[in-house]
Amino acid sequence: MVTALAREELRRASVKRPMALTVGIFDGVHRGHQAVLGQVIAAARADGLAAGVVTLHPHPRQVLDPAIQIQYITSLEDRLDLLFALGFDCVAPLTFTSELAQTDATDFVQLLCTELQMARLVIGPDFALGRKRGGDIETLRALGDRFGFTVDAVALLREDASQISSSDIRAALAAGDIALVNDLLGRRFSLHGPVTRGFERGQTIGVPTANIAVGADRALPATGVYATLAHVEDRVLPSVTNIGVRPTFDDSALLSVECHILDFSGDLYGSDLRIELDCRLRSELKFESIDALVAQLHKDCEGAREMLAR
Repeated sequence: MVTALAREELRRASVKRPMALTVGIFDGVHRGHQAVLGQVIAAARADGLAAGVVTLHPHPRQVLDPAIQIQYITSLEDRLDLLFALGFDCVAPLTFTSELAQTDATDFVQLLCTELQMARLVIGPDFALGRKRGGDIETLRALGDRFGFTVDAVALLREDASQISSSDIRAALAAGDIALVNDLLGRRFSLHGPVTRGFERGQTIGVPTANIAVGADRALPATGVYATLAHVEDRVLPSVTNIGVRPTFDDSALLSVECHILDFSGDLYGSDLRIELDCRLRSELKFESIDALVAQLHKDCEGAREMLAR
């Protein structure tokens, strides 16, 4: 039995045209995802169909086992923006609930056909949907014959003989390997959130920072200092961002994201600030004095200028 919530969400996203469709989580919308997603769009254009994608949130593993806490590479809002930017006509966020987890493949497929007019389903080679992953490729092809849609299984993009995966990107983030993260994503990794008031020590030492409140479910890179690009209104400015616990001040064990924007002065409190991480400058250090910290921060600023200008 398909839930009313799922039906309403898909109905709201529908463009009222037959479509080529794919279904998945697509956290990160990385290069591996883009290879499949690009083939959905190509198939849609070839057949005169709308191009559609259903993205599941939260992650099914988190719903099936609440003890698992998924750290997302992108927020759901960013994921939707990235999918639309690829050229999709329909992007349908679908809330994955325990009820949806019990929906069998036949009911799930009927839902996609009824609410999104699915005429073509494009999937990866290991794809399965429905309760207990009962809707494998062969089952889906049989359902396609029954309900009037075709199924295309496409190869995933590989890097060094392995599939590009969101798990690989999370592991690279945890290691602070931003160069690898950005390569696998096909763009710079970004974070954003409202600027909130912190301890405001940066003001007193001449290096003011914007404290960015990032969602607790976001995957963060290893603690350290990063060369970043800050999006301020219609400008993109070089910046230095510290992700860590401020050990020189012994503030707390809670991670903070603090961005010092070069060549900028102004009040950003309450605004939403996005930063893109370019490279890791150094690990987070505890300094013996404030003067030593300030001297290093100035070196970080020059290092960031140099790296971002390359």
